Amino acid sequence: MDLEKNKKNAIAFYKTAYLGNPKKAVELYAGENYKQHNPMVADGKQAFIDYFDRMHKEFPEKSIDFVRIVAENDLVSLHTHQIWPDNDQYVTMDFFKFDNNGKIIEHWDSIQQIPKTSMHNNTMY
Repeated sequence: MDLEKNKKNAIAFYKTAYLGNPKKAVELYAGENYKQHNPMVADGKQAFIDYFDRMHKEFPEKSIDFVRIVAENDLVSLHTHQIWPDNDQYVTMDFFKFDNNGKIIEHWDSIQQIPKTSMHNNTMY
């Protein structure tokens, strides 16, 4: 496994889809079968495309920053900071599984809204 290439491909896959071109993301970076674990998104490549197309139409003004990228074996993890309309901010942690050809075949995620106040002065990053 080429861990550096997988890290770059995971970022490109996510960023391309998030910023409005999920079909291109799937064509370039997804494997033959794509298994989804987010309960809000149906399984498969077309469901991924449909979800991100809808999200982009409903929320075209959003941003994403990749804070940490960790790779091990066939997995890449992305720790992101997302800002949505009205300064609605989220921390996400996405995990992507790669096949032997360097294509993404599986996805898990965890999403947490950043609260307005905190019990400490540490960031969520």
